[in-house]
Amino acid sequence: MVCLGQARRGGQVLLKCVFYPNRKNTMALIFYVTQIQFEPGAIQLLKQECARVGISRPLIVTDAGVKAAGLVDKALAQLTGLTVAVFDQTPSNPTEAAVRAAVAAYQAHQCDGLIALGGGSAIDCAKGVAIAATHEGPLAHYATIEGGSPRITDRVPPIIAVPTTSGTGSEVARGAILIVDDHRKLGFHSWHLVPKAAICDPELTLGLPPLLTAATGMDAIAHCMETFMAASFNPPADGIALDGLARGWAHIERATRNGQDMEARLNMMSASMQGAMAFQKGLGCVHSLSHSLGGVNPRLHHGTLNAMFLPAVVNFNAVADSVQRENRLQRMAQAMGLASGSDVAPALHDMNARLGLPSGLAAMGVAEAQFAQVITGAMADHCHKTNPRIATPEEYHDMLSASL
Repeated sequence: MVCLGQARRGGQVLLKCVFYPNRKNTMALIFYVTQIQFEPGAIQLLKQECARVGISRPLIVTDAGVKAAGLVDKALAQLTGLTVAVFDQTPSNPTEAAVRAAVAAYQAHQCDGLIALGGGSAIDCAKGVAIAATHEGPLAHYATIEGGSPRITDRVPPIIAVPTTSGTGSEVARGAILIVDDHRKLGFHSWHLVPKAAICDPELTLGLPPLLTAATGMDAIAHCMETFMAASFNPPADGIALDGLARGWAHIERATRNGQDMEARLNMMSASMQGAMAFQKGLGCVHSLSHSLGGVNPRLHHGTLNAMFLPAVVNFNAVADSVQRENRLQRMAQAMGLASGSDVAPALHDMNARLGLPSGLAAMGVAEAQFAQVITGAMADHCHKTNPRIATPEEYHDMLSASL
């Protein structure tokens, strides 16, 4: 391991390290830098964090459901003395059109920072606003697959992320997923997009409905599993992902059955955060398929799609696991309390059923006629090449059929 440098920010040591293993094309940058306030009641620290990162005129980016649940009012109660604007029209799959509308509000109120309050959609929308408010041209110019990551600069305004679901972990991630004007669902990745602060308050998730708890929880579990299966050499990410998987698997049913179970809510929020801390290592076919299908039909919930694809992708990756001899399936099985790696895919299928999630893609309205378009998008997705086994179009078709 070679450390490239050390710096301090607000008393926090930031360390950037690069590993050079004896494996071709597996160098990984390991870079955990965001500041996290994690505890019940952490929302009370919102004004303090605004002051720390230099925000005095924030735009709260949220959605109508979060506002209706009273969570915007909870945030506003902590921001007395600040000039605050609110954009509450984030769609369930954030679009470039929504980003433009939020940018108009940001500029009209002369804001100097963003508070993303909500699930992954609101946080990703805020990251899109951070790009579009300070960079010229269409969003697609800054998408990862368009070579846009280096075009995102430190001109972006500071973001504070306050998650109200336990799923995407976008509050500690460098990426955002947005549907651009040509209907592609694209990833945007830059260290400049990492929120300057993440306020993880499990109390904000107590009112989350059971089905949304289940879907977002399986999203967190998918992140932990896919990043652990990814081939890049990143032992810290592997350890974080395995611990997050153990927490998520042990508590998702409790959180779904009893939304007031604070211990379950806290552990699900941790699993969500850990999955995103780890997935800088890379994701895989679950997400390349989910991103593509979510672009084809933006009404489909991303976490639910991940849950549908996980069993088929685990089975697909089992071949790579046996060749690489790293026993990743067995290690995941151990974290899940299962006897064998061969039990993982069936256990995922059974968990989806117990949580009340759809029985498959067909139950979500997906038809085989859409497969060709989904496969084209999956092959172009930024997660395609970080799967431990690179899928062909025919293999993607098999995974879609197995998930139908």
